[in-house]
Amino acid sequence: MALRSVWRREVIAFDLYDAVDSFIAHIARVEGLAPNTVTAYASRLERFAAWCDREGIDARAADVRTVRSYLAELSRGQVAARTLAAHLSAIRSLYRWMAAEGIVEGDAVSAISSPKLPRDLPGVLTTRQVESLLKTPDTSAPAGLRDAAMLELLYASGARISELAGLNVESIGWSERTLRLWGKGSKERIVPLYRRALEATRNYIEEGRPQLLAQAKRGDGANGVHPLFISARGNRMSAAMLRRRFHMLAALAGIPADIAPHAMRHTFATDLLEGGADLRSVQELLGHASLSTTQIYTHLTPERLKRAVSQAHPRGE
Repeated sequence: MALRSVWRREVIAFDLYDAVDSFIAHIARVEGLAPNTVTAYASRLERFAAWCDREGIDARAADVRTVRSYLAELSRGQVAARTLAAHLSAIRSLYRWMAAEGIVEGDAVSAISSPKLPRDLPGVLTTRQVESLLKTPDTSAPAGLRDAAMLELLYASGARISELAGLNVESIGWSERTLRLWGKGSKERIVPLYRRALEATRNYIEEGRPQLLAQAKRGDGANGVHPLFISARGNRMSAAMLRRRFHMLAALAGIPADIAPHAMRHTFATDLLEGGADLRSVQELLGHASLSTTQIYTHLTPERLKRAVSQAHPRGE
């Protein structure tokens, strides 16, 4: 991945652009980070390298003051706090790697703490919105059967859209009524499915999916792998394709345009907590590594807290 800018000055003893190139190759090939993550790191680090070049800064001697000056310039350009934190994270990762590789001495950059970010409450759908959305697909058509299965599985499992895109027909445990998901860091989790989600998925697999394959004149997978969600051309649908499909269905259901598929995951978690599920169980179902990540949903469940006080407090009646 070339990150060089044709206008940059040549640095004989040390070339930060070369270091960035090598670091990007490392996180892509050795650490195996997702392509989108690698691209984001590359963009942020190229911008930092260009700034060092423009300001005549020796990147080998970068310290807390150097990086704070860079972040201050970004901030003056109206860069949001979350974006600033992302830039800082990329720079710290680069310098940790360079220190480990012996490219620079020490790692003063790691001493910079990330800015404290506000914890945004996730958007959720109302019960009426969920019901309207689930009724939207035209199940008389094969694509509609697919869309119905997609929406039901999103709501039934709390899956990320990327996890849904990676599903195979074999991911469903029919007798156990479960769904096998692969989350961040290739972590596997198994979530139970309710009857309606299983029925919608079975209808799609038995009726809609074969019709889509027949229309596309395509075979059914290779090497024993059968992608669950396929397009009109018979190919596995990517997360982007499923996301576009969700937005189309949401628009038909009269749901605001800023509602994304992830809202179904938030709604899944919130509904479980409202129904009395414990936080640890919700953590496992969502595949969160830390309980603190799941705790944000407790801010969305005042009725659950009222019930807890009513049931447990001596004067809660």
